[in-house]
Amino acid sequence: MTKPTSKPGKVLQKGKDSRETREKIVAQNRSASYNYHILEKMEAGLVLHGTEVKALREGKANIRDAYVDFKPSGPFLVNAHIAQYMPGGPWNHEPLGERKLLLHKREIHKFSGRIESKGLTVIPLRIYFRDGLAKVEIALAQGKKSWDRRQDERDKDARREADQALYRNRRR
Repeated sequence: MTKPTSKPGKVLQKGKDSRETREKIVAQNRSASYNYHILEKMEAGLVLHGTEVKALREGKANIRDAYVDFKPSGPFLVNAHIAQYMPGGPWNHEPLGERKLLLHKREIHKFSGRIESKGLTVIPLRIYFRDGLAKVEIALAQGKKSWDRRQDERDKDARREADQALYRNRRR
């Protein structure tokens, strides 16, 4: 069992009910945990057209500024940049187009109700392929204030210093 890595294109294997699943991470939103408090995560399918799949397989995606918009026709991934597939020619897709997310009706109602009532947002954390199907991990998140970020930095520095002190103490 390997740990998830931050590099796009890495293949992960996880054991699940005695069957092996393979995941290929395409894009990650690494700034999400810095800018938001992650409250709840969920996996959604991603509707892709034509050359979008080939561009994703090459790892050409950016979801840093992306978010999920709930419309009457369903949830959409907005502002996710999937670069054009060069050999696609005239059949290429729009890089910043909206992409429909595939969720169950109860999951849609659960997330859409919470973002309306509490002022939360839904952001993508990563895009990956699982068993050949494009998936996106979305999270219900609440924006951090600047003092939250400073406190997180202080906690991170304190943990790092403690780990270094333990490491130095063990080496004696």
